This record gives sequence, structure tokens and C-alpha cells, in this order.
Amino acid sequence: MATVYISYASRLARFSGQNFRPLISAVHRSPYSRTLPLVQKARYQSTKFRPEIGQASSLIDIGTRRILNEDHDMFRETVRRFMREEAIPNEDKWIEDGQVPRELWEKAGDLGLLGITVPEKYGGMGGDFLTSAIVMEEQAYANASGLGFVLHSDIVMPYIYNYGTPEQIQKFIPDMTAGKKIGAIAMTEPGAGSDVQGIRTYAKKDGDDWILNGSKVFITNGYLCDVAMVVAITNPKATSPAHGCSLFLVEDGMKGFIKGKKLNKMGLKAQDTAELFFEDVRLPASALLGKENGGFYHLMSELPRERLLIAIYSQSNMEYIFEETRNYVKQRKAFGKTLADLQTVQHKLAEMKTEICVGRSFLDNCYQLFNDGKLDSSTASMAKYWISDLHNSVAYKCVQLHGGWGYMMEYPVCKAYIDARVQPIYGGSNEIMKELIARQIMSDK
Repeated sequence: MATVYISYASRLARFSGQNFRPLISAVHRSPYSRTLPLVQKARYQSTKFRPEIGQASSLIDIGTRRILNEDHDMFRETVRRFMREEAIPNEDKWIEDGQVPRELWEKAGDLGLLGITVPEKYGGMGGDFLTSAIVMEEQAYANASGLGFVLHSDIVMPYIYNYGTPEQIQKFIPDMTAGKKIGAIAMTEPGAGSDVQGIRTYAKKDGDDWILNGSKVFITNGYLCDVAMVVAITNPKATSPAHGCSLFLVEDGMKGFIKGKKLNKMGLKAQDTAELFFEDVRLPASALLGKENGGFYHLMSELPRERLLIAIYSQSNMEYIFEETRNYVKQRKAFGKTLADLQTVQHKLAEMKTEICVGRSFLDNCYQLFNDGKLDSSTASMAKYWISDLHNSVAYKCVQLHGGWGYMMEYPVCKAYIDARVQPIYGGSNEIMKELIARQIMSDK
């Protein structure tokens, strides 16, 4: 790991010696938010012991968790700076625009925040999954839900470098790592969400080319994307649609590839989410990603990673929400005392902290399993279902503890509560997660 950081030390140097303001911006900070230093040096670097989050003074302290090390801490400091300086101050503008600017992607690429797990031979950092997960954790700690970096880096790019040809890898991966090309995955359709077998988008052979027709919806990074990985039926005579589908890399500007409007969502307002339409898009044979009719198997191999990422954001964001709420109740006064002086409030905080720490312990175990190539679909589904449900429960309780102010958008907990609602829905609904878990339970193997 140390060699990874040396390789881009020049990117870190630009931050050396700078003074930064608190992690929470004035725009999205309640009067009761604690002032947190942006670059919070790890408290525990001087000792070999790394406490778990429940043992630290804050759930978001740097220098905790035994699965991480000092290299991870150094990287986290860089990401936290980036979120504070680039993301938090601009979130309101991005919410208004319904997207983040392309310039931000290139800044992230310049700092080495994109494509962290891409092997060095393909132009990436060759970092481990734990390092990559820090980007999403810090995004959640910043309450900056509009960034589509993780889908780009940890969902789209692995498909390309795991299943792509050398030509495809060379064409896309370096520019995606640099933030010059933005990736999206186009799987969900108006009539097919969690059910891959309901896909109707299809591609027909025409000589060596393919002709693609259909539409996709709820596509993150869809409006800005330079390349979309599209799931399409290529063998309608297969035993099931899922077993006759393939993956294609469709590039912005191809004739017949139409980007629809940015969708007006309940939450994630700054996140670019769009409809995509394909009208007789002619694709060369080189656009096929992986094996023809092998798309379902590629998807099944990568979906545990996607579900783990959803759990990561939920877990990290509820750690952030908890700290915001703890700071609020310790300062907010009612009936001549602070809310934190009330036993009922103390008990509610105790319950939430216990649940959050249980979630973190399980999730960190999933990190390690994934990093070792051992995370199975059932365990990833457990993490996604249980932690995203808990995320919504914690957000609901924290809004309640804020009282009327929790209903105001200027308070971070309000935005976090709204954004949390989609977590049990996308990446496969939690009802589907329970089906996958049950399938493993009932298996005779």
C-alpha cells in the first residue's frame, strides 16, 4: 500500500500546510453542529491499537477500525479535504442544476480518487478495495449525495477491466481514471427493475455490427455519461431472457443514442439521473463487452460489489447523522436544560449507537471478505438489506430528535433523511435481497 501513495505524492502535496474550515459548511450546518477540523489527524497513530468506532470519541474519527492502517488514514485525510473544499460548499448549486460539473470529475481524477482498484498496468493506482471504500465513506460523512464517483469507479470500471478486451481497456480506463470520461450502467428499464428477466432492450446482428433498440430509466450519471454499459437481449430464443443477454459499451454521440431529461427525484437532487433511449444505434463488434449472451453471468459476478457499496454509503451516512444529532441534543435547550439531559434522549442515542456499531462490525467483515475475493451474494444481500433499512430507521429517529428543525432543509439531517429513502430500493430492492438470502438458506448444497 505504501508504494501506492508514493506514486502520487505530488497530488497530496498541494494540500500540505493549508488551513481548512470545519467539515460541515455554513450552508448545511445547524447552529448546533460541532466544529470538526477538516484534516483530523488520526488520534491513535502513536499507538499500535486501533479502536473500533464505538470506542472512539466520535464515530467518524480518523485512526479507528482494525481493518485499516496508517496508509488508509493518510488517504482519508486527502479525501476529507477534497469533500470539504470541493463538494460541501457547492452542494446547493448542484442540487439546483441536478448534476455536478465535469470539472469536479477531473479534479477528482487528478487527486487519484477515481479508479482506485484499477490495476496499475491499466493506468490505475492498483489500490485495495478498502482504500476505494474510503471515498464513499467520506462522501457520506460530507452528506454529499450528488457525487457519482463510486458507481463510475467501483461498478462500471470493474466490468471494463475484468471483461473488456485490451483495446476496450486502453480506450476507456485511462480517461475514466482521469475523470475525462464518465461512466454509467444502463440496466433498469421502465418495466424491469430488480428483475433482469424483464429486460426488453435488444440488439440484433447486422453483419459484424449490432443494432440496438430500447430504453433505460433511473440511470445514475446518465445525463453526463461518455460511455454507458448497456444490458440488452441478444438471443431472444434462450431458455430465459436473462440467459440470452449481453453487455455493450455505448458511447455518447453515437447516432440514435438519446439522453432524456434529468429526472425529478425525491432525494439525491444533485445526482445526475436520467432516461436513456436507443433508436437503431449501430454498434461495431468491438462494442460488445465480455462474451456474447454472457451478460447475465457477468452481472451476477459483479452485483455483490454493487450491493456492498450501497451498504457502505448507508452505514457511513448514519454514522454522520448520529454525530450531527448528538451535537444537536447536547446544545439544544428545552425546559431549562439540554435535550441530552433527558433520559429518554440518552436511551435513544444509546440504542442507535449500539445498532450502528453492530452494522459497522458486520460491514467491515464484508469489506475483508470482498478484499479477499470471498464475499458471496447472500452475505452482500444481508449487508445491503439490513444496513439500508437501519439507515432509514436511524435517519427517522434523528429527525425526530431535532424536532421541527429536523424538518428544515438547512439542517443536514433533513437532507440525509430524504436521501436515505432510496437505499433500500436501488441495487435490487430489499425484498429481492431477502429472496436471495432465503434461496441460500433453502439450498440443499
